[in-house]
Amino acid sequence: MSIQKLTPACKNYLWGGSKLKEKYGKQAEDDVVAETWELSFHPDGLTRGEDGQPLTKTLTARELGQNVRGFPFFPVLVKFIDAKGDLSFQVHPSDAYALKNENSFGKTEMWYVVEAEAGAGIYLGFNRDVTKDEVRAAVADGSIKNLLNFYPVRAGETYFIPSGTVHAICRGCLILEIQQNSNLTYRVYDYDRIDKNGQKRPLHVEKALAVMRPERFVPQKRTGDLLGVSRYFTARKYTGEQTLGTDGKTFHCVTCVGGFGTLQGREMRAGDSFFVSADHGAYRMEGSAEVVVTSVRRYYLGIDLGGTFIKGGVVDDAGNILVSDKVATESRRGADAVAGRIADLCLSLLASVGLEPADVCGVGIGVPGLVDGESGEVLYSNNLKWSHFAIADRVKKATGIKVRIANDADAAALGEFRFGAGRGVDNAVMITIGTGVGSGVIADGRLYRGNGRAGVEIGHMVIRAGGRRCNCGRRGCFEAYCSASALVRETKRAMRQNKQSKLWEIGGPDRVDGKTAFAFYDRDETAKKVVDDYMALLAEGLVNISSMYRPQKIVIGGGVSAEPGITVPLQEAVDKRSFGGELAPACRVVPAEAGNRAGILGAAALWMKT
Repeated sequence: MSIQKLTPACKNYLWGGSKLKEKYGKQAEDDVVAETWELSFHPDGLTRGEDGQPLTKTLTARELGQNVRGFPFFPVLVKFIDAKGDLSFQVHPSDAYALKNENSFGKTEMWYVVEAEAGAGIYLGFNRDVTKDEVRAAVADGSIKNLLNFYPVRAGETYFIPSGTVHAICRGCLILEIQQNSNLTYRVYDYDRIDKNGQKRPLHVEKALAVMRPERFVPQKRTGDLLGVSRYFTARKYTGEQTLGTDGKTFHCVTCVGGFGTLQGREMRAGDSFFVSADHGAYRMEGSAEVVVTSVRRYYLGIDLGGTFIKGGVVDDAGNILVSDKVATESRRGADAVAGRIADLCLSLLASVGLEPADVCGVGIGVPGLVDGESGEVLYSNNLKWSHFAIADRVKKATGIKVRIANDADAAALGEFRFGAGRGVDNAVMITIGTGVGSGVIADGRLYRGNGRAGVEIGHMVIRAGGRRCNCGRRGCFEAYCSASALVRETKRAMRQNKQSKLWEIGGPDRVDGKTAFAFYDRDETAKKVVDDYMALLAEGLVNISSMYRPQKIVIGGGVSAEPGITVPLQEAVDKRSFGGELAPACRVVPAEAGNRAGILGAAALWMKT
């Protein structure tokens, strides 16, 4: 476990300035310091740790983190760039082209503007669709800038540059660049400048034409602390007092871009970079410093398929939902149309954060009904009117991304287990109280899916033999008594039987919802009886769950779980009546924490390693 200050490799190019040395404290023999490679494993410029040794020689796999192990090379390079003069117009190839033609990886990058003089700006992407012939001619006559977007820049702005995007940094910019670990650049136009040896720098026009994106460039818009994201790097900005931390999956490179403060008690000022090992855990920032934290995270798509809406999100391996959206399911149009809408949502979500299909580990889909997780087939879904539909295969073909599926309640349970109320235990059961009673079981740290990976249906265990008819056709099911639908039905029945009940203050039975009886509990006997009867039956089900599965936690989701104090009588029942009584293993009854996010998180987690 370590935090160490980094010593960068310094670069002197003809367009460089002196700010990095004079203002940001960089140590270099030359007066001109065009770039400082703050975190670099690239042989063209290795970063050194506090012992003076290159990080390539001293850092262990444990300190780098699990996510780095998935690459054949260290994936990221972080540098400062001081542009006293204009940089060349250039473009970087994709991995596919570079590996085939250069025996190298390509380069996607992002720029965080640290300083910008008056009038400073950047050229980024074409301002309209172009042809190769147009670009070739513009290079020849020096008018290439007329085809490109020019953006005046200000300190604090961020720009993401996918591989294949023609770009140039103009004079007056001081930029923090976070990029793939590559030094491969195709120079398109260089103002016919002469270097210190009296030579023009070489151009790579034909290679640039082969890799450039000829369509009009639309910049990504960023909000919040997330600056840039790709499979190679993730960058977030933090200001002032913060408690941050690593989780074993990725290191942090903390680069101060403004202000002054301390990092775990160590002085930190603008220009400083620190390496925080993946196994360090929590660390503290104090003061007014602004920092950019670079890490390597893995990304997934989570889809929560419902009868009315398809909800989806891009999720990282720490359980952060970077972006989410929903579209109407429109199941009446048929299964193929729904699969198409899922695929379109997936691609739209990726585009909104600048990810490509190859950047994510997979798509997870939570589906209502009976599913075969092995084959990716929905065997039966009453809500969607599907039978034997190969949804995983359809979505994979449309997106190019691998797909896994699970029952939607199983997915919600997995989401709570990984990122919500189920954290910290290896055995948990979740029930979701809604139109029906969904359920999911975590056993020994894994989602229990049973025969054919079909999942469990706790909502259809019988708690009253010969009781109320359930939608499944049987009588006395847990769902028939303890779903929100059942609670609404019983509240309406009680109102009709007692015209003097205060419940009528809401206007009539048609205005009843799952919260109504609870809202009148303390001031109406009719409402109190409805709730007490409901809670007694709910407790009966939880006692059965506790005795059958021996979970460490029973997590209750759905609208009912938000009622204040609801877990107290349920906990008392589980403690007293579970088989074994006081001698039985402890089982905590807790409300869900992930809420509406559980389905998306759990679907994404179908791809995450435990």
